Amino acid sequence: MYLGKPYITRFKAFLDGYIGARNDLGFALNEQEETLNKFQEWIQSRFKITSSHSWAEIILFYSGDERDALDKFFELFDKFLGSEGKLLSPPSSQNKLLESSTQLSKETVSL
Repeated sequence: MYLGKPYITRFKAFLDGYIGARNDLGFALNEQEETLNKFQEWIQSRFKITSSHSWAEIILFYSGDERDALDKFFELFDKFLGSEGKLLSPPSSQNKLLESSTQLSKETVSL
């Protein structure tokens, strides 16, 4: 993923585009997307926000700048995952891709 600059608004736009494309193609929400929806609720509760601002806008409001907000996103998302008692696992297709790239790396090293 390339954001150009480390901005939380660009990160959110990337995620929205990805989720929107999946929706347009008829895919149901997956576990990761549902977790992002729960993160929105968690952020609103944590910061006592009742408006319809996105998690990115809320975090940016309480940050010094876009870069700081992106750093805070990862800190807050880790706390959120801890409060949910789970870690996100990559989909099985990603696991296969990781296994393939690991195998390719091993083969390249042994040459």
